[in-house]
Amino acid sequence: MSRLNINHQLHEAFSLCNSECLAPAVLASFAAASALSIAPYSWPLRALAPGWLRGTTIPAAAATANTGATHSCSHRRRAVIAGTRPPPTVAMPLTGSRKRKAPAIEGADASSLSEGPLQPKRQKRLVTRRSLVYYLKGREWGAQSREGLQGFEGELCGYAVQRLPELLQERELALGTLNKVFASQWLNARHVVCGTKCNTLFVVDVLSGQITRIPLMRDRVPELARAQPSCGIHAIELNPSKTLLATGGENPNSLAVYQLPTLDPVCLGDRNGHRDWIFAIAWMSDTVAVSGSRDGTLALWRMDPDMFKGSIAWHNDAGLPVYAHISPVHVDTLPRSSTNSSNIKVRALAFSGKNQELGAVSLDGYFHLWKAQSTLSRLLSIRLPYCRENVCLTYCDELSLYAAGSQSHVSFLDLRHGQQNIRPLCSREGGTGVRSLSFYQHIITVGTGQGSLLFYDIRAQKFLEERASAGQDSFLEPTGRKLKLTCGRGWLNHDDLWVNHFGGVDEFPNAVYTHCYNWPEMKLFVAGGPLPSGLHGNYAGLWS
Repeated sequence: MSRLNINHQLHEAFSLCNSECLAPAVLASFAAASALSIAPYSWPLRALAPGWLRGTTIPAAAATANTGATHSCSHRRRAVIAGTRPPPTVAMPLTGSRKRKAPAIEGADASSLSEGPLQPKRQKRLVTRRSLVYYLKGREWGAQSREGLQGFEGELCGYAVQRLPELLQERELALGTLNKVFASQWLNARHVVCGTKCNTLFVVDVLSGQITRIPLMRDRVPELARAQPSCGIHAIELNPSKTLLATGGENPNSLAVYQLPTLDPVCLGDRNGHRDWIFAIAWMSDTVAVSGSRDGTLALWRMDPDMFKGSIAWHNDAGLPVYAHISPVHVDTLPRSSTNSSNIKVRALAFSGKNQELGAVSLDGYFHLWKAQSTLSRLLSIRLPYCRENVCLTYCDELSLYAAGSQSHVSFLDLRHGQQNIRPLCSREGGTGVRSLSFYQHIITVGTGQGSLLFYDIRAQKFLEERASAGQDSFLEPTGRKLKLTCGRGWLNHDDLWVNHFGGVDEFPNAVYTHCYNWPEMKLFVAGGPLPSGLHGNYAGLWS
């Protein structure tokens, strides 16, 4: 099967699947990988819609799976037809036997008894088998065998996640003269909100490329908000219900909250909060967020629901939006280490909703854990094995696993079984650093400072590999080479600094400072810019 066919199949899979079903393209791809001869589109696509229980057409392969059973039924039917059963209209003769005969059926059609379907025996639960044919057959039984099929559905999803990265194709997006995209999040199927080093908050339409700038909120006392153009917006996070967005304000020390989907301003945390730039944000619930700052503090903010439910007038006489100014309900400070006490800057946060715990990494090489309730209660602090440039952190709920990026490694922390019981992975990208991380199921995506994306399988503890096809109709086989997606050139400002300090080098790799997936649409948004701090440039691309 060609690469184009596999790409088309996976696109169909993610565009049609939901929490109740898997798309036929993924099933077909998985079947072929399991050496099952099933035509990819031998059944209607509507059969896998949420209402598939009614009007489903049985696939040809599934229909032939129980051929022997069908022959057995036909044999039994022929035996009835050829038997010597007396006609139902004839009364049974009385004999001296003490056994009572079945009463005759008056007026019944003889053909209905001789040719009608036999009463089926009591149906048994299907035995779970690792075969796509049995999986499809089991779906037709409905809820009776649903429990036995959940594990197989998980394997199909995992297979699709593993195959997706090698099929992604890049399309660069032009961002004009903006400088380095540090943060991004999907708002819907076609819009991504981004924050840049030049302190610009904007929404980009990934289909048309249109850019819409979002006004930043100003502190109540503007003179206290010093202009800091070299900082920018480092964090953008959506609350669990995707009704609020938290990021930085015009003053990078303040927390700004917007309402979705309108992006109207709700409130600004500019009172008694941070004294330095906000580097990280994490939502603990729909109305509670935590921000981490370069001043070594974590601030817990609680948003009043009345702020975004229309009970406050949001515009003044001039028609400008009005927003509330709030203070944190709790502030905690990182403990100072004995090795590098001057570098206790909060760099990244990750929240575990299952355990109600908040993890953080600091630039002094430590991982910290808090119990997140009405206040923050610190549980532990761990020295990371690789402690240089720890700038990103992510958490996987399914595996209960934290992953922290450093200059050349990703360290894994499973706090249920000791501290570091999983071997760290090395990015091997020339020491340019791990700049962004994200989990999806058992695959972790690594964005590097060298402008590449790597994909690591936690279960197999190895990177995904490239595949090469031996023939047009054969499936792709692993080559042993690590799968790596390399980002495009982006845009670079050829200013005096570039000429004088970088020798006029025309091309620099763009560090992947941020990436975010839209799995239902099978899309990956990637953004960043040149790694040297003095260079001015940007990169953004849609991989699909």
